[in-house]
Amino acid sequence: MKILVINSGSSSLKFQVVDPENEKALAKGVCERIGIDGIFNYRTDGGISLKEPVAMPDHKAAVGVLLSMLVDPERGVLKDFSEIDVVGHRLVHGGEKFTGSVVITGEVIQAMTECNDLAPLHNPANLVGVAACRELMPDILMVGVFDTAFNQTMEPKAFLYGLPYRFYEKLKIRRYGFHGISHKYVSRRAAEFMGQDYRRVKTIVCHLGNGASICAVKYGQVVDNSMGFTPLEGLVMGTRCGDVDAGALEYLAKKENLDFQQIMTILNQESGVLGISSNFSSDFRELKDAEIKYNDKAALAREIFVYRVAKYIGSYAAAMNGVDNIVFTAGVGENDSDIREQICEYLEFLGIAIDEVKNREQGEAVSISDGASRVNVLVVKTNEELEIAREAAAVAAQVTENRETKAKGAAHHAE
Repeated sequence: MKILVINSGSSSLKFQVVDPENEKALAKGVCERIGIDGIFNYRTDGGISLKEPVAMPDHKAAVGVLLSMLVDPERGVLKDFSEIDVVGHRLVHGGEKFTGSVVITGEVIQAMTECNDLAPLHNPANLVGVAACRELMPDILMVGVFDTAFNQTMEPKAFLYGLPYRFYEKLKIRRYGFHGISHKYVSRRAAEFMGQDYRRVKTIVCHLGNGASICAVKYGQVVDNSMGFTPLEGLVMGTRCGDVDAGALEYLAKKENLDFQQIMTILNQESGVLGISSNFSSDFRELKDAEIKYNDKAALAREIFVYRVAKYIGSYAAAMNGVDNIVFTAGVGENDSDIREQICEYLEFLGIAIDEVKNREQGEAVSISDGASRVNVLVVKTNEELEIAREAAAVAAQVTENRETKAKGAAHHAE
């Protein structure tokens, strides 16, 4: 079995071929600037690497390009398309309809389409990738893995807003939480790394990147997630504002004569550390360099980010009545040792202490807490593609099992 993992965006399509037996990525890449001036990035575990302009007028063309490369006699990793047993698609928003991964059918596509209003930037783009793969690989099993599914164990006390209940009943306005694929992989990998029973530990995962969220996972189930109805709620992020008083937005709109779409553009694209740093940068590495050079706005942006993360960790420790593991992941979480250290300085009341030497180490999974710490602090590299492949393999195995059971039942009935 080989699994093709697809993550489709509005003008890009990331892909990876995974061998589920050893969980290695045989090839990976991204089709960029689809419909514009097409750039194809590709590399294999055998050392082949390329980046070249390729005409990709639409997602179907992009899928065709990557499939051709995968079976290329010199640069490919497959002899034939038949080696692909299942395609796992990352799907962002499944609303309340999907609590786990599913075989993609016409009914599933229709249900996802109904969720488009909940994720207008992501769901339509995801579905375009699904349509392209179904057209070019009609006989291959397609599995949808939802970014919101892992968070569906949140209870009403965590996911409901303080709005009239009728808006939840009628419009399903509630907190959904995101980055679920990453949070699931990282929380499980941390327990595995520490030799713990995943169903007996309390873990707080800090997925810190340009998009950032924190997730409380108690005994393998999500208790809370900092993102809400959309990925805008929660932490201060690269360009997203995070938590903000709606009254302030009304005031801003009136004073600056802004319509709602302009407000949303500000909140999603002009805020976060980019806005706080007076448009210096949304890149935490550039902010760090600027902080060293005494750029006070860059320093303030990082300080606010750290403070908000620490506040959420503290509240989630309370929500779970304790915490065993705090795990940092994603671009900032994995690579910015200073931010990790500054966050943990706020958490000394939990008995947390990190080892400065370990905190500078790099690895797939690293424990950075010292021997006196009452809570394990780890850095774990996220691997959403592997998690998608695992989910796709599990669904495929269930489909096979169901078919065999039906075949046996039919044979028994014929006798």
